[in-house]
Amino acid sequence: MTLTYIKNVTTLELDIEKCTGCSMCFVVCPHNVFEIKNKKSNIINKDFCMECGACQKNCPENAINVQTGVGCAAGIIIGFINGTEPDCSCGEGSSCC
Repeated sequence: MTLTYIKNVTTLELDIEKCTGCSMCFVVCPHNVFEIKNKKSNIINKDFCMECGACQKNCPENAINVQTGVGCAAGIIIGFINGTEPDCSCGEGSSCC
């Protein structure tokens, strides 16, 4: 089962011309947004994206652009580990993003 975040709102963009097919986006994406096909990354479904920014931060070619902070996986994970509510503010002093 793949979770859909919020339909038709993600800021995720992939510049296929810059992509070298390194597969880092595929490896780090927690929601399986990407697949590698014909030696290039492809977005399977943008609505799976929670805008955590892992793909952008790990893309060596800067082929991915996304505005982070909406889904913020780090805040969710830290909240789960600590037994607290997720902090997805991504502002100053936040451990998120």
